[in-house]
Amino acid sequence: MTALDIEGVSHTYRRKALDGVNLTIGRGEFVVLLGLNGAGKTTLFSLIAGLLNLQAGALRVLGHRLPQERGKALAHCGFVFQQPALDLDLTVSETLRYHAALHGLSRRDANRRIDEELTRGGLLDRKRDLVRTLSGGQRRRIEIARSLLHPVQLLLLDEPTVGLDVPSRKAILDRARALCREDGATVLWATHLLDEVADGDRAVVIHEGRIIDDGPAGHADGPLSRRFARLVGLEAAA
Repeated sequence: MTALDIEGVSHTYRRKALDGVNLTIGRGEFVVLLGLNGAGKTTLFSLIAGLLNLQAGALRVLGHRLPQERGKALAHCGFVFQQPALDLDLTVSETLRYHAALHGLSRRDANRRIDEELTRGGLLDRKRDLVRTLSGGQRRRIEIARSLLHPVQLLLLDEPTVGLDVPSRKAILDRARALCREDGATVLWATHLLDEVADGDRAVVIHEGRIIDDGPAGHADGPLSRRFARLVGLEAAA
C-alpha cells in the first residue's frame, strides 16, 4: 500500500491553482516538493488535510479515500503548515498535552510521548516555558513534536524552515529525514529552497499548478536543479 496517491487533482480559486496533478508516494519515502511561492504546494497540502473541498480528481491517504474516509485517512498523519499555529500564552507542555488529548492519548501516554519528542528535539528543558519565550526555530521544533505525538505514518511539512537560520533549518531537516530512516515514516517536504534538496532525494518539481519533473535530485548542479533555477531566473548562477 502506498502512503499517498494523487490522481488528476485540480483546484480553482479565481485562477487554477492545481492542474491535473498526479503523484504517488511509497511508504518510507522522503520526497521534496519543490516549487516557487504560489506554485500550488499549500493548496495541495490543504486538500490532503481536508481543509479544502476536493473539486476534481482523487486522493488516497494511507489507502483511504478523501473525503469519504477522512477520519481514517488522517488518523496517522501529521501536518506542519507554513504559517505558525501555536498559542504563545501556553507553556510548551500545555500546548502538547492539548494536542495529545485531541488524539485520545491518555495522560500517562501523553506525558511519555511529550518527553520523548522534546528530548529528540533538544527542548526537554523548555517544557515549562511559555511558547512566546522560544526562538523561531524552537517553535518550529515544537510544532513538529506536536505533529508526532500520535502514531504518524505520513508527515507533511509545508515550507517549515521559512525565516529560520541555517542551524535551525538543518536541525529540522535532519529530524524529518531520521523519521524515514529510523521509524519508516513517509515525509513530504515542501520548499522553494534548492539547498534543502540533498543528493539522492526524490524531488518533485511543481510549477503553476503542474508537476513538471519527478526523480532523483542528483548533484546540486544536476539537471533538475538547473531546470528549477531557470524558473526562478537563476540560470546564470546555476
